[in-house]
Amino acid sequence: MSERRQLIGLAYRMLGSLAEAEDVVQETYARWYALPAERRDAIASPGGWLTTVASRVCLDVLGSARARRERYVGAWIPEPLPDRSEWATERSGGSAADPADRVTLDESVTMAFLVVLESMTPAERVAFVLHDVFRYSFNEVAGIVGRTPAACRQLASSARRRIRASRAPETSQDRRSDVVRAFQAAWQAKDIDALVGLLDPDATAVADGGGLVSAEYHPVTGGEPIARRLVEILGLAPGLAVLTRTVNGQPGLVVRQDDVVVAVLAVDVAGDRITRIWAVRNPEKLRTWTTR
Repeated sequence: MSERRQLIGLAYRMLGSLAEAEDVVQETYARWYALPAERRDAIASPGGWLTTVASRVCLDVLGSARARRERYVGAWIPEPLPDRSEWATERSGGSAADPADRVTLDESVTMAFLVVLESMTPAERVAFVLHDVFRYSFNEVAGIVGRTPAACRQLASSARRRIRASRAPETSQDRRSDVVRAFQAAWQAKDIDALVGLLDPDATAVADGGGLVSAEYHPVTGGEPIARRLVEILGLAPGLAVLTRTVNGQPGLVVRQDDVVVAVLAVDVAGDRITRIWAVRNPEKLRTWTTR
């Protein structure tokens, strides 16, 4: 069971969903305990066996997920994760498990990174995550995905090119935090001009309601249209509170209504402006953010 945290982290990066990752790990352990005791005792590296099985289950899930996401209502955005320290401070009673305890937050779980992973083929994604994130050799990856080491090297190389092509110019964490705090204050104040000044002219905002709550079906492009839409949202629902919070290891925003989280916004910052916003409204993806 000491492998559970790494398995959850692996599956989350491969699937972009904590709920699906936990299902994969549960299935992996079910297969482990279904083995006869003598078979389990004969496995030299239980951790390696569990990783192999979890990765293969993820490959299967990714294959079916592609079809499911084509039927998904609106845009599909990976499930956002809170920060461990913020979660511990805010969680009433502190009795629930901290989701960040199950997934180590680093560059490989930022929303921008996960969104690029979504554009990859299942084999590319699994090969890249295993090799570049978890440092498995290509020989080990080959045994997991059922391809030659050379083919796995090509898959990871292709995935790496996608990551490089999508990467925004480096912006320090402090600068990101300053931009997001200014954006939060401008949004809460319904200051359209200030919001426009903090948004890149070509910024894009994407929302995920999953067909369960209202959300824009198509991306909103342009600093001014995004700013006007955000101010309109506050006007339509009086009492909304916009708070700065860490989302997948990066400065982001949380929207609450009556102390219930109704949206989590991950953002990408380049220089002094926000270039991309991913707004998750699907309540099934906000369960880890519930404060009551």
